[in-house]
Amino acid sequence: MEKAKKVLKVLAVIAAVAAAAFGVYIAVKKYVESKKVVIGNDAENYVSCSCCDDTFVSETVA
Repeated sequence: MEKAKKVLKVLAVIAAVAAAAFGVYIAVKKYVESKKVVIGNDAENYVSCSCCDDTFVSETVA
């Protein structure tokens, strides 16, 4: 009977570690999903870079 208790304790520890790992996985997954930015139409989000234009004049004073 003593051997069965040890086996059950080992299985309980393994189950506890697996449950904790799964909890961390779910928490990280939710955090990452909340930080994702949904990119819609690229044309709507386009910002031109005027520094690439031929007529660009810098407003900084050297």
